[in-house]
Formats: sequence, structure tokens, C-alpha cells
Amino acid sequence: MFTPPDCAYAAQVLITDEEAKLPPPKGAIATDRRGILRGPKVDFVTAAEPVRSPMRFQIRFESYGGAKVDPDSVKVTYLRTPNVDLTPRVKAFVQPTGIDIPDVQLPAGDHMVRVDIKDSDGRVGSTSFVLKIAP
Repeated sequence: MFTPPDCAYAAQVLITDEEAKLPPPKGAIATDRRGILRGPKVDFVTAAEPVRSPMRFQIRFESYGGAKVDPDSVKVTYLRTPNVDLTPRVKAFVQPTGIDIPDVQLPAGDHMVRVDIKDSDGRVGSTSFVLKIAP
């Protein structure tokens, strides 16, 4: 197998330096989580601290009551002012069971991300988390 000389493996850029410089959102982040919900669950799989870039970006989806997560409904948002839609950058890695990107490139700092999904019954699931990237 031929390997070109000086060929560096490029990690998937999830958040650019310019986007990281945008101001954080003002006020609290609204989430609609009242009562008992049967909507799909979204879990960010954390790595051991400290996290350095490039890192593995892994999200797990769990649906209930025989419903299936709709991969086309997945929306990933970088919470800044204005918000940055990261969905096109992760779309190729979305599966009904979650998102798994082996290497993502992120600038150092704290990055608040929200993931929204729907299941085949139309129920919504959402989670927000902070990616803390060491310099």
C-alpha cells in the first residue's frame, strides 16, 4: 500500500478559532424538561481529564418504548452569540445509536454544546454539556 510522504492525518474541525472567540450566550440556557418524559436520551461520553485536542467526540442516543432515533433529526449547536450550527460537520458520523468521531479538533477553552434529537414517535430529547479543552 502506498503512503504519500509527509502525509499528516487531519482531524475533523468541530469548532474553529474564530467561532471560539464569539461571545458566550447571555443568561441561562433554556431547556424544556418538565414531568416524566419518554423522549430519547442523549448522553455525552466523557473522557478522562484533562482533555486535549484532537479528542474523541462521542454521543450516545437511547430511545424508549420501541421508538427509534431519527438520525436526520440530529442537530448539534455550539452555544455562542450568535449560535453556530455544527450539524453539517458531524452529519457523516451520525448513526441511530449516536455520534462517534475518532478525532475532532477544538481550540483550548470551555465550549458549551447542545444536541437535540427526535425519535420515530416525534418525541424530543436534548442535552447540553461543556467541552473543557486544555491548552
